[in-house]
Amino acid sequence: MSIEKVGVVGCGLMGSGIAQVCAMAGFPTRVREVAQPLIDKGLAGIEKSLGKFVEKGTLSAEQKAAAISRLQPTLRLEDLADCDLVIEAIIENLDRKRQLFAELDKVAKPGALLASNTSSLGITELMAATRRGPQFLGLHFFNPVPLMQLVEVVRTLVTEPPAVDAALQFARKLGKTPILTADRAGFIVNRLLVPYLLDAIRALEEGVGTIEDIDRGMKLGCNYPMGPFTLLDLVGIDTTYYIAEILYTEFRERRFAPPPLMKRMVLAGWFGRKMGMGFYDYSDPKLPQVNRKLEA
Repeated sequence: MSIEKVGVVGCGLMGSGIAQVCAMAGFPTRVREVAQPLIDKGLAGIEKSLGKFVEKGTLSAEQKAAAISRLQPTLRLEDLADCDLVIEAIIENLDRKRQLFAELDKVAKPGALLASNTSSLGITELMAATRRGPQFLGLHFFNPVPLMQLVEVVRTLVTEPPAVDAALQFARKLGKTPILTADRAGFIVNRLLVPYLLDAIRALEEGVGTIEDIDRGMKLGCNYPMGPFTLLDLVGIDTTYYIAEILYTEFRERRFAPPPLMKRMVLAGWFGRKMGMGFYDYSDPKLPQVNRKLEA
């Protein structure tokens, strides 16, 4: 299997990042969105991101222009018909993704690989909406895609070895480091990361330490780049809650169960950085302060 042309469905935070790294690696990349304003916003984000690479001297102005020239925006799913690989990066909703893959199955050329960037949903459940199980897999990129080196390649019980090999080679051509995992909820990274984050919230609930001290403890004691609460705010408390629910549904183990405090924060709309309030208060984004309301 040779991947020469790539399609990306979705030009939001993850989709635009995936499209960017594909174009930077030399792949003609067709990006599909459902509305022109979404395309415009995604492409503007890509241009801004590429500009930062130019400022840092890791990319030349000519390379930036070449990458942008490889991006082909479209509002039509049919325009992905000649792609060798189509990566889905839309909203994390099972029904929406299954509907999309059922449509892609009819549009994509025979032999084309279909992949989902989902961080939590079952690849097999998505695959079942198509008739090309042997050519279906997961390609889980991490945010921000242009900077994060890891890609989880997720195989199902029926994914053929040539498809897996092609996906691994593709990730390497992007300059990423792929790891291979089976289709179980959370894959490798979230299966290990989410219980750690949930335990940090439980430690706070139980009075083991403050937000500041728990974050400092993991940074200075384990040499992590950031503490669990800073990371939760960055990833999104709502996103982590959603992933935890999926993990708990599959494994029915307490370590995957979202703590009560987390549920209350999600209901209150305290999702973290993107909403300006989480475990930290981002009223001044340059100088976040501990959310003292959690200590009341």
